[in-house]
Amino acid sequence: MFFKNIKIVRVGTRTSEHCTSKIWLLKRCQNARSFGITNFQKHQQGLNNPVQTLHSSHRYHTGKCKSPLLISCVPNFPKHRTFASAASLSAASTGQVNTDYGIFAKMADSAPVHLAEKVLMSIQEVTGLPWWLNIMCTTIALRTAVTLPLSVYQMHVLGKVEKLQPEIQNLAKELRYEVAVYGKQHGWSDKVAKFHFRKNMKRLISELYVRDNCHPFKASLIMWIQIPMWIFVSLALRNFSYNTSGSSTDELVHKQLQNGGALWFPDLTMPDSTWILPVFLGSINLLLVEMFALRSMELSRFQKYLTNFVRGISILMIPIAASVPSSMALYWASSSLVGLVHNLFLRSPAVRRLFRIPHTKSDSDTPYTDLLAAFVAKYIKRK
Repeated sequence: MFFKNIKIVRVGTRTSEHCTSKIWLLKRCQNARSFGITNFQKHQQGLNNPVQTLHSSHRYHTGKCKSPLLISCVPNFPKHRTFASAASLSAASTGQVNTDYGIFAKMADSAPVHLAEKVLMSIQEVTGLPWWLNIMCTTIALRTAVTLPLSVYQMHVLGKVEKLQPEIQNLAKELRYEVAVYGKQHGWSDKVAKFHFRKNMKRLISELYVRDNCHPFKASLIMWIQIPMWIFVSLALRNFSYNTSGSSTDELVHKQLQNGGALWFPDLTMPDSTWILPVFLGSINLLLVEMFALRSMELSRFQKYLTNFVRGISILMIPIAASVPSSMALYWASSSLVGLVHNLFLRSPAVRRLFRIPHTKSDSDTPYTDLLAAFVAKYIKRK
């Protein structure tokens, strides 16, 4: 027989529990099999060995065994302390934050974050600049070397897409006429005619995008690179500010950050209590959003919703920036400021000719004057 009188000892408890009824044990294990436990015979054979059963129960409660067989066999099985509670107790006893668990901790300990840490430390070691200036210089270097070329490429794609609009409108007129004629011949309803019009129009537009190599999705390439880079550098500065690793190198950088600030934020490991950096960050982000909204082209409904959503995110970033270390708030503000400068830089007609960005009807020979006039007309002279 598979079952004998066995003795199962609790792990980490003061008392022992005895399971002596073979009939009761067999019934409980059969119930476990009815709930979908695989390889039931192996579990039965394992119960012959009390030591093996003991280790199996321990593995289940430490996260290495997913079978609830032993839990169903032994009533009132002890609940062991989880890793989260152990980490909380460790943090309470040592006074440090334990980040050895969770998705956020895995991201903070990932290879791209460590690469960002090395970049920040290398630039600081080479230049010898104070950390507040080192963060700003690193931000300028990364945004200029990585995101500026992507911004130029984005403008190339969007320029080609805009130049295709007249051709797309002509194709839509021709297709609408052909669908109307063909629909009358075959007795199509309005719903069917609209379906065929949308289907063929989508195909024609896709062919135009392939022909000119300007699919709008390519314009979003900058987002898929800039946002992860922003996250990795932010987490690197957070690791330095909180000294999460506890290594000697991070401890040295942590001490340098404590004295590496300037003006109203002398300690880069502490939040900006004056809220100057957070408010500055929110103002720059809102200015970038309004520059997009003040374009001469009329925004679609989706673009209007997206603009309002980004406005809300920009305002939400103010209290968030006030609750993180000043090193992170300084990086965020510097990154937004560099983005604003790049945006204004790429509006220049001379720069657009230099990078061979396609000229469109929405382009202006006096972009800065037009932008200022539109801003004044919308927000200052508005009745």
